[in-house]
Amino acid sequence: MDVKTRAANIPGVSASVLTLKAELDAGSMREVGALALAGRDVRVMEGRDAIWVIVRRDGLGGVAFRAAHTPGGTVGLKADIDRARASLTIMMDSAQGRHSLTVTTHEDTFPTLRFTAKLIPAARLLVAFQPRDVYPLGHDDDPLEARGKVEAAQRGLNSGLTFFRLDEPAFGSVLYFQNLTAMNDYFIATKTTPDTAVGGVWPELGYLPPTPAQTGTPAIDPLPAGQEVTVSDAIVVFHDDCTSNEQDVALRFLQMQGAVYRLLELPKTQFRDWVVRSETTIRDLDSAPEATISHYGHRYFHPYTATEYPDIMVQMSLLSAISNFADWKGEHVALTDEIRAGLGKFHDTKLKTMRRYLPNVGKDKDKNAVDSWYLYHPLLNLGHLATDGDAKAKRLFTSSLDFAIEAAHHFEYAWPIQFKVTDFSVIVKARNDDGLGQTDVGGLYAYVMLQAFHLTDDKRYLDEARKAIDAARGMRFELNYQANLTAWGAAACMRLWRVTNERYYLEQSYVYLASFFHNTAIWESRIKGAAQYSNFLGVTCLHDGPYMAIYECFDSFAAFERYLKDSGPDLDPAVRMLISEYCKYALHRAWFYYPDALPEDLLADEQRNGHIDSKLSFPLEDLYHDGQPAGQVGQEIYGAGAAMVFASRAFHTIADAPFRLFCDHFIMTMERNSAASIRLRLDGGDGCLAGLSLVRTGRRKLPVFVVETATGDRVRARATSADRVDFQVPASESVTVRWDTPQEKTA
Repeated sequence: MDVKTRAANIPGVSASVLTLKAELDAGSMREVGALALAGRDVRVMEGRDAIWVIVRRDGLGGVAFRAAHTPGGTVGLKADIDRARASLTIMMDSAQGRHSLTVTTHEDTFPTLRFTAKLIPAARLLVAFQPRDVYPLGHDDDPLEARGKVEAAQRGLNSGLTFFRLDEPAFGSVLYFQNLTAMNDYFIATKTTPDTAVGGVWPELGYLPPTPAQTGTPAIDPLPAGQEVTVSDAIVVFHDDCTSNEQDVALRFLQMQGAVYRLLELPKTQFRDWVVRSETTIRDLDSAPEATISHYGHRYFHPYTATEYPDIMVQMSLLSAISNFADWKGEHVALTDEIRAGLGKFHDTKLKTMRRYLPNVGKDKDKNAVDSWYLYHPLLNLGHLATDGDAKAKRLFTSSLDFAIEAAHHFEYAWPIQFKVTDFSVIVKARNDDGLGQTDVGGLYAYVMLQAFHLTDDKRYLDEARKAIDAARGMRFELNYQANLTAWGAAACMRLWRVTNERYYLEQSYVYLASFFHNTAIWESRIKGAAQYSNFLGVTCLHDGPYMAIYECFDSFAAFERYLKDSGPDLDPAVRMLISEYCKYALHRAWFYYPDALPEDLLADEQRNGHIDSKLSFPLEDLYHDGQPAGQVGQEIYGAGAAMVFASRAFHTIADAPFRLFCDHFIMTMERNSAASIRLRLDGGDGCLAGLSLVRTGRRKLPVFVVETATGDRVRARATSADRVDFQVPASESVTVRWDTPQEKTA
């Protein structure tokens, strides 16, 4: 088969593909060094305009990586192999400047390759187009003969990754991950952003370095001369398997992403006082005139400051969160009574469902229109309250279930974006040209059905949950529509596994989680305003959303608490780690949604909804990976429950002690060993660290603490003040905390 015939089997090829093929065919590359990697042959080769790392499996094809781009060739190349560290370091010059390249192999969990390229420009360097850097190779090193599929690629400013498999020849699966954190200096200097930078069209994949738009008057923002900048930091994980089973692919992706995560330099987290934030938020919800409006003799909450009509999702989100906080604190919060009193006006006794809006909603709204997830999310929170013993919530919940099921049956468990509750006529069918609606609503619906099954023991609801999860088969990485709904879908699968003991549902939870983590940003941006807040492990609100949102952040956190508490030793360790780390960073990162935690000049001047009042402890809806002004969408009242959700999960009251315990991982068990000793069991990622703080309550001084691991090793405090002592402890072990009592001090 000639080149023309082979190329006809793929959409098209660039000159870069053909140049690589020509060099490989001619055997003109010069070997610089070789490394071994779990049955794979790793060769570092010097080509005409690049340093290549070529990974092959005997008779099963390979992948070529352009590890350093050196147009015009290199001069004075020197290579040094460190066998003990399984690494190769290369120093060289080109017309661009001084290059350094480090290639390292790892075999801890999966065969992993890392190559990091740095450049010291010889002059103020304007960066024009550079080619992508990943090329699957078929038989005889021919990229045109490689057959495979890209399962997932970077979306927007989320993680810079592409996940693909090479089927012919059967090389296996590859997760290519660009550590975008390392390239912040490049993005800042060139005034670019890595939006969808990692992807490509087979067989030319990988990282496309962002460059200024090439127009008649292109941007002139150079890399500074004489200053080293990282231009690539790629981590590549290999797996022998190239099977396409949806559940296998999802688990493989999560495991390989876990292998990447363990090699990253993680941002530090800080203690956040979500208890004080909760108390301030409840005060503002109760007293701020911008928060509420009166209808039918009841107070209702606006979705945003002083704007938008009250809707049921807003009321239920706040009621659930404040009730959680009140139960945690052991004190009644009167505001919950006011919210509960007005819920009945949302219930349509004819349709027997909770309506989105009150009956007197303005004519500028279609009172019969509802987004699919808005039908079910209020029921989720009613179900939470009903499970906790709230009789009114249980009545509203159970009386709405038949309509919820009727809607599911009408849409055959594939919900549109928006429809009319009166006749199920579709208002908006699909999110874009792919024809897909709210693809993860079935997972949320399944969780609601499982709540109903728990409350009634009626098998009909269990059957509905199963049907909804089963209907999502085949969605793969398109399953995610809205992050928190996907998280609740994972929780529903885990609960189904516990109830039915069918492993299929455990494995299907990985499909939901793979889609969720595909939409996270596992990097820390310093672009523009993003340097003022953390975005690490933030998830974009929608599958194609341009920003991180507080509601999706804390609601996913709540779903993952349920997921982990329903899990057991069968849960894959990489999955457990990723979920635990997401929740850890949520507790740290979410603080920056509050306008009083951001510089004033970072706040958007105009909002689509309402206005921003930094004196109110209500979070902004939107933060951006690329540092755009925060709060462009508005200041959320409906997201104000975030603080209460975080506080009631992460802070723990210790009876008769002058402190509370904070932990940024979920505590699976806590035992009081003595009057001045507790033992905690954490269940996070192996080798990861959890933040543990002892926080003073009242006027009594903090005691002296001793923190020990399961092996008896003492943990030194990271920081100590009159109000708090901070520790870092293993995230997957038991930990003992001891303190002195007043009697011990006297003695």
